[in-house]
Amino acid sequence: MPLDYPIATDTLPNGLRVVVSSDHTVPTVTVNIWVGVGSRHEQPGHTGLAHLFEHLMFQGSANVGEGEHFSLLMEQGGTLNATTWFDRTNYFETVPTGALDLALWLEADRQGRLLEAVTQANLDNQRDVVKEEKRQRYDNQPYGTAIADLGALVFEEGHPYHHPTIGSMDDLDAADLADVHDFYRRHYAPGNTVLTLVGDITAEAGFEAVRRHWGALAAPTPAPQEPRPQLEPLTTAPRLDRADDVPNDRLYLGFRLPVAHTPEFLACSVALDALGSLPTSRLHRRLVRNEEVAISVSGASLGLIDGASLGFLGIDVAEGADPRQIEEAVCAELERFAAEGPTPIELESSLADTERSWLEALASHQERADLISHYTLLHDDPEHINTYLDQVRAVTAEQIRQAAARWLTPDSRATVSFTTVSLTTEHPLTDAQQPVTETVA
Repeated sequence: MPLDYPIATDTLPNGLRVVVSSDHTVPTVTVNIWVGVGSRHEQPGHTGLAHLFEHLMFQGSANVGEGEHFSLLMEQGGTLNATTWFDRTNYFETVPTGALDLALWLEADRQGRLLEAVTQANLDNQRDVVKEEKRQRYDNQPYGTAIADLGALVFEEGHPYHHPTIGSMDDLDAADLADVHDFYRRHYAPGNTVLTLVGDITAEAGFEAVRRHWGALAAPTPAPQEPRPQLEPLTTAPRLDRADDVPNDRLYLGFRLPVAHTPEFLACSVALDALGSLPTSRLHRRLVRNEEVAISVSGASLGLIDGASLGFLGIDVAEGADPRQIEEAVCAELERFAAEGPTPIELESSLADTERSWLEALASHQERADLISHYTLLHDDPEHINTYLDQVRAVTAEQIRQAAARWLTPDSRATVSFTTVSLTTEHPLTDAQQPVTETVA
């Protein structure tokens, strides 16, 4: 039975795309905003600015004091946060229905009138916060550099996905106030933004409220950054070996995949489920259950839009096992899957897990709003939440086999290998390397 979540759309004269999905089960509304700016829009020498702006957007705007965006909404019982990724930045809050006007007013003020509050003092403060986040989440976290390492191997120097979203310390230090103001003016515009409302509101009332607060905002819509042509699979099997103070040896095998929202990307995603994402997957059965050389196996496909996506397998190595032999076993399973394709049971398991996780996500106002914003901004497909499962059901075993034979082969892998070494006994951590704990309001 097809899903039929209500989807209503509108576009303001200033270019803002608005989507409303009414759901009156609880008296709350989620406001979810996706802006078409992420790390792929950064220039060499200016990395980290998209993520830096995620922080600056909470430091006040023309009519809102520093920190008030949090305090005003939390006083109303709201929850809020923001994230940055390769292709977008998003801001979101869930508030009681009666606080929706406050949330929309706050969002409009910082989306259209931010720069009065972006002072040198605020820039210096938030730059330090971001640098501390980099130390805590990447540099001093076990396996914290894994995705950044894979990105650097899978995407060549100069590609928009080659550098991590967090940016580099040198680039963050070099950013001045003029750089930051220019970045905001180039990307933060209604015509580069999707605003989704999910919850206790009708489409008509939602559109009227958004027009009231956002209709007067005016900024030139930035010219789209045209995506690059689809990258071919890797052919040289690059690798990076890291000796680090980690709990156990771990392997990451990364792959270029087709761009997101294409049948071939979907086929690769199902292949990764069958290979490593599920408890019934081939690698879990062989490495964890049968041979007992791995503690766990995982897999994921990260859908991206600029010439490629990223897929990977992760294997936690059991104590005493040889990571190189495990990697050889993984390669053998990749070759076998490319020749045989998935079994009916593997297809059924992937579909069942996809259905479960998708329906769980859509049951939450917050996740439903995020998925609607995602597919509206990046793919102009606000109805995707209702059609995705039908697309998954339509993928055939032969399509999956062909996709795996092209994109998920031993020669097309990039390997990041973490091996354990005790830094505490032989190489004590310096003060700058000590783990940092941080509490965020």
